[in-house]
Amino acid sequence: MIESPAFEYGGAHTDAPATIWRRLRTNPLAGALAVLVACTALFVFVQFGTSALADNDGYYHMKMGQLIRAQGLAPTFVWLPLSILSPNAFYDHHLLFHVYLALFVGDGQPDSMLLGAKLASTLMPALAFTAIWWLLRGQAVRWPAVWTLGLFGLSEAFLYRMSMPRAQAASLLVLALGLHWLLLRRYWLLVPLGFVYVWLYNAFPLLIVLAGLVAAATLLTERRIEWQGLACATLGIAAGLVANPYFPADLVFIANHLAPKIGAPTTSIGNEWYPYETWTLVSNSGLALAAWVLGAMALGWRERRIERATLAALLLSIAFGFLLLKSRRFIEYYPPFALLFLALSATPLIERWAAAWPGRRSLAALAAGLALAVPLAITLPQARATMARSTPSDTYAAASAWLREHTPAGSRVFQTDWDDFPRLFFYNTANTYTIGLDPTYMERYDAALYAEWVRITRGAVAHPGRQIAERFGAAYVLSDLRHGAFLAQAATDPHLHEVYRDEYAVVFAVGEQIPLNPACRPGCTPAQTPGRRTSAAAERSSSYPL
Repeated sequence: MIESPAFEYGGAHTDAPATIWRRLRTNPLAGALAVLVACTALFVFVQFGTSALADNDGYYHMKMGQLIRAQGLAPTFVWLPLSILSPNAFYDHHLLFHVYLALFVGDGQPDSMLLGAKLASTLMPALAFTAIWWLLRGQAVRWPAVWTLGLFGLSEAFLYRMSMPRAQAASLLVLALGLHWLLLRRYWLLVPLGFVYVWLYNAFPLLIVLAGLVAAATLLTERRIEWQGLACATLGIAAGLVANPYFPADLVFIANHLAPKIGAPTTSIGNEWYPYETWTLVSNSGLALAAWVLGAMALGWRERRIERATLAALLLSIAFGFLLLKSRRFIEYYPPFALLFLALSATPLIERWAAAWPGRRSLAALAAGLALAVPLAITLPQARATMARSTPSDTYAAASAWLREHTPAGSRVFQTDWDDFPRLFFYNTANTYTIGLDPTYMERYDAALYAEWVRITRGAVAHPGRQIAERFGAAYVLSDLRHGAFLAQAATDPHLHEVYRDEYAVVFAVGEQIPLNPACRPGCTPAQTPGRRTSAAAERSSSYPL
C-alpha cells in the first residue's frame, strides 16, 4: 500500500521537535546559538527592570565609546586634569570594551546611548555564559545547557554585576575561553587571548592566575610540569602592554591603580572594593556557596580519583572565594567557577546513575528542570528588583545642560562627590572636572590636594570658595543636596553664589562677582529666570556635543 503524502508530511511534522532537539545536541554551533538566545532573553528580563543603567561608571564607559567612534582609537582625554588620568598621562584601561560599546552608540543622543548601553550589557554576559556552555561541552559534561542556565539561579548580586555596562562580563568571557583552551592544551591561543585581555580590562593578571592553577592541577594529577600555558599567557599579556597605543603610560597607570587596592586602603574607595558582611553574602549568593559545598560532597561520593579539569575548577573556585572574602567585586567570578566545579565533580556520578537507570532519562530531565526552575524563579526577580532600584538616568542631566549652556567651554567644575563624574561626563563634556572614577586617582596625583578636597566636601573648611578657585582652578561648584555641611558653609561664603538648583543638584559660581545672571537669585532655577529657556527645554533641544 502506498502511503499518502499527507501521512508522510504529518509524520515529518510529528518528528520535527525530536529532529530539532537532535540537531541542537549534535551541532555545536546550533547549540551555542540556542544557548545564546536563551541567555540573552533572561538578561533582557533583568536589564530592562529600569530605564537607567545599573552602575554609575557605565555612563563614563558609554561616553568613551562615543568619543572613540567620533575621534578614533585614542581620543584626547582632558576631563580629569587633577588626577593620574590627566591629559599627559591618560591610559584607557578598558580600550577594547569601549570599542565594543562604540557599536551601540546609535545617533549619539543620550536616550539612544542609554538604550545602546543596555543592549550591549545584555549581549556581553550572554556571550560569557555561552562560552561557559562551550567549556562544559568540551569537558563532556552531561546537560551543559542545563548547567549554563543554572548560572542564573546562583546569585542575584552576580546577575546584577553581569548586567552592568562595565567590562566584568567581558572578563568572564575571556577567562572561560582561557580555561577551555588550557584544559584542551591549546596553549598557543593564550598568546592572542592575553593580548586582547590587556586591551580589554585591567583584570588581565587573572589570566596568569588561571594558567598557573591549571598548571598546578596538571602537576598534582598527572605528575608532570606543563609550563606552556603559563608562558603563553604571560607572553600575550607582555605583548599587550608593550604594543599598546598608551605605552608606557599604561605601566605607570596600572601601578598607580592597583597599588592602593592590594594592601589596606588609606583612602575611602568604592564599596565594591570592600567585603560583604557575612549574612549579606549568604542572602545574596547562598546558592553559589551551596553549589561549591555540593561539589565538595560529590568528590567524596565518587569512586575514582580526581582528574585534572575538576581539580583546576576546585582550585579556581577556592581562589575566587578568597578574593570574594576580600572584595565584593569578585562576586563576578566566584559563582560561575563554583558551579563549574560542581558540574565537573558531579559528572562521574551522573554518568553512573544514567548507566544504572538507562530507561529513566525523561524522569531525570524532569528532575533537572524542576531543580533549575526553583532557583531561577527566586534569583531572576531579585536581580530585576535590584536593577529597578538604580539611580534614575536623568540625575544631573538638567544641571549638566545648564553648565554646558551657561559656562565657558573648558571651565572647571568642583564636585563634592567623586562618583558623580560619570553622569556629568556623559551629559556634558564642555567642562572639565576635579575628581572622578576613583578617589585614589587624585590621591596618587597629589595627596595634599586630595586631603584638601575631602575637608572641603565634608564642610570642615569655612568659606571654601577662595580655596576652590586657587587650589583647584575651579570656576563652578556642583553638589548633590546631601552634602549638608558643605552647603551650610557655601550659604555664607561671599565667594560662592548659587546660580542653579533642581531636585538633584545645586550649582555655585566661584568668585567675588555677582551671579552670572542678575535676574537669578540664590535658590532659583533657570525656569524662574526671565527670558531663559527651562532646563528641560534646553535638555530636549541640546545636541550633546563631544
